[in-house]
Amino acid sequence: MSRRSPLFSLSALTRAYRRNLKAFARVNKPVRAKAVAVSRALPKATPVARTPRKPPPASGEWMAGIAPGPAGARRFHLYVPPGLVLRSGEKLPLLVMLHGCGQTGRDFAASTRMDRLAASGRFLVLYPEQDRIANLQGCWNWFARRNGKAEAEAATLVAMVDQVLQLYPADHTRVALAGLSAGAGMAALLATEYPARWSAVAMHSGVAPGAARSTATALAAMVGKRHADLGAPGPQGLPPLLVLQGTADRVVAPGNGADAAQAWATALGAKARPPRVLQRGARYPMRVTDFALRGRVWVQLCEIEGLGHAWSGGAPRLAYSDPKGPDASRLILAFVQKRWARDDA
Repeated sequence: MSRRSPLFSLSALTRAYRRNLKAFARVNKPVRAKAVAVSRALPKATPVARTPRKPPPASGEWMAGIAPGPAGARRFHLYVPPGLVLRSGEKLPLLVMLHGCGQTGRDFAASTRMDRLAASGRFLVLYPEQDRIANLQGCWNWFARRNGKAEAEAATLVAMVDQVLQLYPADHTRVALAGLSAGAGMAALLATEYPARWSAVAMHSGVAPGAARSTATALAAMVGKRHADLGAPGPQGLPPLLVLQGTADRVVAPGNGADAAQAWATALGAKARPPRVLQRGARYPMRVTDFALRGRVWVQLCEIEGLGHAWSGGAPRLAYSDPKGPDASRLILAFVQKRWARDDA
């Protein structure tokens, strides 16, 4: 018999938890990053109003929180679809969305419009937010591996996911990652450092995984002078990967997409199938290549003709968002839902 979701009864708990952590966040902010050249290399986003706590236009609940971790405290927002009625013991999938440089979690939600898909698809969406003290442009420090900052941020994000899994009815066996630009780099790092935690990962306009370990190597990788380096995957392997990359990207060299997909597929032993070109109406066409192993697609590469450094199919008139491209949010959801269905079987 159905019962009303406990999500809403936990709203007061979340608010109390946030109040209790405010002091913690103020005194435990990480040390200012010395290396900001990577973020400065990116085009500056259009200034946005300082209203990160207000939800983007969508029905449902936009719940704020703070998660402590090795890199210090990080804020987040969790989107909860409206009118949820859960079956006894039911838990929902969780999609973690990692914004790019110059963005906030709210900006990313508004651009991707993932919340609308969550409302109809019955899943939760987590929007972590980088601290501007950790990176002046709000970039995730995915590249700072020589000083351990990248790993500390990754561990903090894992702690954030664990917090959400404890407070809300989210299914730990159905958690997926997606990110844009620096968010894609962090998603790849999370997937390689904690492969068993994720059903799938999606990289949009990101540097090939393992191509950078410092500011200098990140800048070289962004212009295509360094290549993916995954090393030998551990016994847990790697989760399925979706790569979306624009051919007109002037921030992250377009070759990073194919490099990431091929390296991931090689590590898994997957082989490329013949590519196909897809186009919907007047949207940009895309060349799709699947990499399969034993009849199952483990890696999918979508190279989008004419797309720059922007979320494909995103909301109009927003920074890092191009409505003329195929809908990246729907492509990502279709990819991860197949894995959620397997994990729920």
